[in-house]
Amino acid sequence: QEQLVESGGGLVQAGGSLRLSCAASGRTFSSAAMGWFRQAPGKEREFVASVTSSGTTYYEDSVKGRFTISRDNAKNTIYLEMNSLKAEDTAVYYCAAKITIAQTIGAMRSPFYWASWGQGTQVTVSS
Repeated sequence: QEQLVESGGGLVQAGGSLRLSCAASGRTFSSAAMGWFRQAPGKEREFVASVTSSGTTYYEDSVKGRFTISRDNAKNTIYLEMNSLKAEDTAVYYCAAKITIAQTIGAMRSPFYWASWGQGTQVTVSS
């Protein structure tokens, strides 16, 4: 399993930008599906974006056009570029990984699909 460490969270004003990073320690990073989830206080963990091992990306509807997920296999790292941030984007953001052949969006939307999780990084957007 991959060990994951997120960074890049912080406090930003509405309309601002942040870039989150997630560094993985495993040797099989290039074969892993990678994803970002978020969890606001009192709410369930929700899918934000994912990228397959082949580079296909998926996004939750509310972040399409504002967030961009990418991966750098040479650095064993994925990124989440977040622009035009809104107060409702405030949450703890978690990185997730799974090494599997089955990398479909239907499965990846569920938190139960993922095998490894990072510790989370707080993103707070002030309005």
